Amino acid sequence: MKRLLTCSTMVAALFAGAASANDGLMSAIDNPNDWVIQTGDYANTRYSKLNQINRHNVKRLQVAWTFSTGVLRGHEGSPLVIGDTMYVHTPFPNIVYALDLNNDGAIKWKYEPKQDPDVIPVMCCDTVNRGLAHANNTIFLHQADTTIVALDAASGEVKWTAVNGDPAKGETNTATVLPVKDKIIVGISGGEFGVQGHVTAYNMETGEREWRAYSMGPDDQMLVDPEKTTHLGKPIGENSSLDSWEGDQWKIGGGSTWGWYSYDPELDLIYYGTGNPSTWNPAQRPGDNKWSMTIMARDPDDGMARWFYQMTPHDEWDYDGINEMILTDQEVDGEMRKLLTHFDRNGLAYTMDRGTGELLVAEKFDPVVNWTTGVDMDPESETYGRPQVVAEFSTEQNGEDVNTTGICPAALGTKDQQPAAFSPRTNLFYVPTNHVCMDYEPFRVSYTAGQPYVGATLAMYPAPDSHGGMGNFIAWDNIKGEIVWSLPEKFSVWSGALATAGDIVFYGTLEGHLKAVDARSGAELYKFKTPSGIIGNVMTYKHDGKQYVGILSGIGGWAGIGLAAGLTNPNDGLGAVGGYAALSNYTALGGQLTVFALPD
Repeated sequence: MKRLLTCSTMVAALFAGAASANDGLMSAIDNPNDWVIQTGDYANTRYSKLNQINRHNVKRLQVAWTFSTGVLRGHEGSPLVIGDTMYVHTPFPNIVYALDLNNDGAIKWKYEPKQDPDVIPVMCCDTVNRGLAHANNTIFLHQADTTIVALDAASGEVKWTAVNGDPAKGETNTATVLPVKDKIIVGISGGEFGVQGHVTAYNMETGEREWRAYSMGPDDQMLVDPEKTTHLGKPIGENSSLDSWEGDQWKIGGGSTWGWYSYDPELDLIYYGTGNPSTWNPAQRPGDNKWSMTIMARDPDDGMARWFYQMTPHDEWDYDGINEMILTDQEVDGEMRKLLTHFDRNGLAYTMDRGTGELLVAEKFDPVVNWTTGVDMDPESETYGRPQVVAEFSTEQNGEDVNTTGICPAALGTKDQQPAAFSPRTNLFYVPTNHVCMDYEPFRVSYTAGQPYVGATLAMYPAPDSHGGMGNFIAWDNIKGEIVWSLPEKFSVWSGALATAGDIVFYGTLEGHLKAVDARSGAELYKFKTPSGIIGNVMTYKHDGKQYVGILSGIGGWAGIGLAAGLTNPNDGLGAVGGYAALSNYTALGGQLTVFALPD
């Protein structure tokens, strides 16, 4: 539920004059002609000031050129463009290409890691990678096997490498990294293998590890001050995590950090979310399982935590909290506030004060969400800030392993990692969503290092009594906490959105369509079928005076794991193979970059 708020939602310029940040990277981010960071900017808005392509002429868009990546698995993330060079990545084996935009996209250099293929079966949901990062004339790649590689941006030569985890224990990587000041911020995957999730900072120039903050465990491992780190405005207290786990379960507690990171240079805080607790059988891990499923705000210099907010205590549904935190400055009740907006897997969209962690809005962004009646928004209540669970849809039924049916959303959430966008011209968020429900049957499971530690069988299907499809693309008002418009889709919308100053929003579909819609009305303005299903994120840049739009297509990821890995058992892919079986009627494997522009 939301608090009663009124606002004009006029957005102020973010982060002006933040002297502590990496000045070179900040300047590059401010140049709309390039696309130098996966999220478009530090605030994760995925908004471009370019407007050569706009809602009046986008219908004339044509394919300008294409590039095959040579890999047939799920292609998430997007290319980067720095000056006259485009940098393209692939899923495992994580090849990097530098393409010369002045020479018809000729390959300037190629980097191909030699990784042990044994890492592939340890990767939960396809061999995806969410892209490269760039700072200080260096390209940063975080490989599937958790090796971080710093490449000279001009030559592709290796500057340094560092190993962030151990695949033998189930630690892998699918995420990009975030350059902040003189560091890169790096996460870890492996919640389905019982890892102890963490975030780590490495020196950008040397690769030396500078700090590591675990998602759960003792205070010193988590880098928290029990008197200064807060949750809903109150100090978390000593051993807040240990007290919420039974015995030493926190050591294999999950809380992995494979999502997106944002940064406010003015507050000098990084923001990210932690994933599901291990195992998926909630009866095996009594307690709130802190601090899984949590939004975290930390100081990038030493990793110390400022505030936490746990969205789904004692998660019973695998509603990872790793989705992006979008930072905006907006007027609320006549006062300018520094806000954080987060669309969680659990189906709730949160608006918070990013300086303090104060909870302002928590509302369902798909009406079919039924596992909770909403969040208790009464600060005087003992359950303040907690979702109120509907007993019928709890997967922990009197401590017995029973098949709970009709839970909405499914484990892949109302939105997974596919990032939303925000336009300061409309003050709306544009959100790719899943319209999917599930049956969930836990079973007891034992932990063995490097082996799956799941403990549940799932079946997924479209939400009943609605449009019959598995997705919607929506426009969201983060102050009112309500949907402004919604576009139904046959399958989940698994691509990242892009909003532009041309008052258009781009997104891709699992069938392979790139779509452009009117940012204000949602009216479809353009559609083009690419060679494979789209789970990548739309980006844009300008070269030689012309604006381009780029998208990676290549079906895969959790929704497309059946096609990507050749799986046919409906229960495989944690239930996704059966849920998305019809996808094979619309698309096939591929790995291609398609770049669009207006005709001359």
